[in-house]
Amino acid sequence: MPERNVMTLTTERPLPDASKEMALSATVLGAVVLITAIAPLATDMYVPAFPRVGRDLDASATQVQLTLTTFFIGMALGQLIGGPVSDRVGRRRPLLASLTVLAAASVVCAFSPTIGVMMAARLLQGFAGGWAMVIARSIVVDLTSGDRMVRAMNLVAGVSGIAPIVGPLLGAAILEFSHWRVSFWVVAALAVVMVVVVTVGVSETLPAERRHGGALAQLAGSTALVLRRRVFVGYLLVFAFSMGAIFAYVATSAFVLQSMNGLSPVLYSVDFAGNAVGLTIATLLAAKLAGKVSTRMVVGIGLVATGAAGVILLVGAVCFAMPLPVALIGFFVLMSAQGLVGPNAGALASGEVPEHPGTGSALLGFLQWTMAGVIAPLAGLGGAHTAVPMATIVAALTAISVFALIVLARPRSTQQASVTATKKRELAPCTE
Repeated sequence: MPERNVMTLTTERPLPDASKEMALSATVLGAVVLITAIAPLATDMYVPAFPRVGRDLDASATQVQLTLTTFFIGMALGQLIGGPVSDRVGRRRPLLASLTVLAAASVVCAFSPTIGVMMAARLLQGFAGGWAMVIARSIVVDLTSGDRMVRAMNLVAGVSGIAPIVGPLLGAAILEFSHWRVSFWVVAALAVVMVVVVTVGVSETLPAERRHGGALAQLAGSTALVLRRRVFVGYLLVFAFSMGAIFAYVATSAFVLQSMNGLSPVLYSVDFAGNAVGLTIATLLAAKLAGKVSTRMVVGIGLVATGAAGVILLVGAVCFAMPLPVALIGFFVLMSAQGLVGPNAGALASGEVPEHPGTGSALLGFLQWTMAGVIAPLAGLGGAHTAVPMATIVAALTAISVFALIVLARPRSTQQASVTATKKRELAPCTE
């Protein structure tokens, strides 16, 4: 059994077994990138069509919005369950099954005759997509460690970050030249492509001797074990709250920039894409820094930038009714900073539980998409005429993330050194 010492990810951790010696090939990495792009594509292509969906399915705006909420719920549940199951039975078969279900659910979405059928199909689509995404992240953990894992996670996040740029543009093009249902056919086609790629190019990455057998109760037990790791929980919170900050922006930016500042939909789309570019560049930069700069320090820098953006947005919202320059600068800094925070915090969290990679990835994905589902409606509580709730949420999430990084995610070596020093002081009178 390998020792379970906690190590910083600025040095290579010893590889625990032969499976780690398999290369993370371009084919496998490409499959992981495609799978992790599911959520932004399935969301961003569809959102521009909300008004037409409501008209075609005779549904209210709230009902159409619920199709997005059910998708997020499915994503969260799929990742929570899929990770531990893949730790027990392996990666390849569950991944192929989930991608097949994803394709089928997307076809049902395309044919949905009512908003109720659409909600149910979106729930299943999210569940299958979440299941596939958590296994994809687990494959990276299976095949890499230390700096290589940080680099791979950032590269995956950076390349996948193109999806939020392409998604709205592709969705707008579909609406211009075809029907909104075509967006679901695109997702179904991508799922079929993923099935072929995994079948041909991805072998099993979790050997039988590393699997955790047992019933569902034992899977719950592994979740409890993982959650008892203080450092893991700290990075888990930082990772999830980064997603919360992103969706606070996603849920309100259209109102802030269009309703409050008069930007046209085209200019708003350009700004949205520009912010996504900032996030992608920051993520790829973080991948380059892996092994050169402490990953924990990169996360800290990202949180400082996020805090600065939160202050800018909060002051602009409370004191000046969010003028356009403040919103543009604040949103760009906020989104770019998340490229330094989210992927790195996720990699650090995964590195804390190498013996339960699927369970760790499941908890990361579950809390991530739960935050997305919770924060989006909360950020929009102010309606179309104030950005105060959004800015307050960003500032609050940043403050909690800083606490989690400094206190909960404090390296165990630092804590042990402090305990040793305390014991020496206590024993000093006895040695005089």
